[in-house]
Amino acid sequence: MVREDSEFVIVGGGLLGLAAGAALTRRGRQVTVLEQATVGHLGGGSKGSCRIFRLGYPDPEYVALARQARQLWTELEQPGSAQLVTPVPHLTFGSELGEVRQAMLAAGAPCELLPAGEAARRYPGVAVPGPVLYEPGSGVIDAEAALRSLAAAVPGLRERARVTGIGDDGRRVTVSTDGGSFSCRAVIVCAGPWTAGLLSTAKTSLPAAATQEQVAYLAPADGAVPGLPIVIEHGSRGFYGLPVPGAPLYKTGVHHAGPSADPGHQDLDPDPELAQDVLDSVRRHLPGLTPHPVSLERCIYDNSPDEDFVIGRIGNVVIGSGTSGHGFKFGPLLGDWLAALATQETAQIPRRFSPSRFTQPGSGR
Repeated sequence: MVREDSEFVIVGGGLLGLAAGAALTRRGRQVTVLEQATVGHLGGGSKGSCRIFRLGYPDPEYVALARQARQLWTELEQPGSAQLVTPVPHLTFGSELGEVRQAMLAAGAPCELLPAGEAARRYPGVAVPGPVLYEPGSGVIDAEAALRSLAAAVPGLRERARVTGIGDDGRRVTVSTDGGSFSCRAVIVCAGPWTAGLLSTAKTSLPAAATQEQVAYLAPADGAVPGLPIVIEHGSRGFYGLPVPGAPLYKTGVHHAGPSADPGHQDLDPDPELAQDVLDSVRRHLPGLTPHPVSLERCIYDNSPDEDFVIGRIGNVVIGSGTSGHGFKFGPLLGDWLAALATQETAQIPRRFSPSRFTQPGSGR
């Protein structure tokens, strides 16, 4: 079998892997990114048209991190390149609205509490029973353009290279694939829901659980673009929606509503029960949309037990996982952290993201 040397190897060519690869390339380091299929493939967690960028979290630390990530997205949008984040206003509603508002105010993020009547006047296509939190600094990430931009920044990207095992002898790491092996100083494993299985080959245990979610794409009720904002229900339901950049469609879903899944044997067929669940919320909260899907799309979540990210280094293995359905907006920031861990630079990574929280009492939040 062919054996190659690379300063660093990254396992996974999704958003985190490509962002880490681009960060290492900017540092002038040699990096090889191994993607088992193709960038943006149907079974990956980074696929799809768009994602929400928001500051609105019920936790000031996440609000602050999102502000850092926004600056990095801006830096990726070089003159003449595609716009990656389109500014779109965001409305938060639901039982945790107060917690989100307090966290944003604590972090110094701009927001405004709107009475229900004022929200209805500004956004007649949205119907909510109470006040909403208006966030002016949010936007919609063009996910496909983001992946293309990052992939173009990583000359060492190799598609259709499936990793079968990882070995760390304390000095070098061997990354085995179905076509050969690589020897490297450090490996970054950010293979979404495949991460835990790959880490087990390196004798590292990581709790993780994949779920198979579903989103619906809807058209405006009157055939015209309704100018709808981003909406997120913080609380028991987790309903969300966002306009699709460059298309007269609106993407909707319910966060963490899907069943457990095996990432290697995903069911990509539409689920009628999940569709009905999201359409019930559409009828209640988005009367500006036709409640009949133009299309349905299954997507996989890589979940940590506490929904915090898993970012850390064990020996010569760097881990980036547990994005739990809300990590895309942080992609450039997480990629920079992973690159810093690989090169053993100092990085201000919150302790709450350390993998040691699952094995060492008191080492988490």
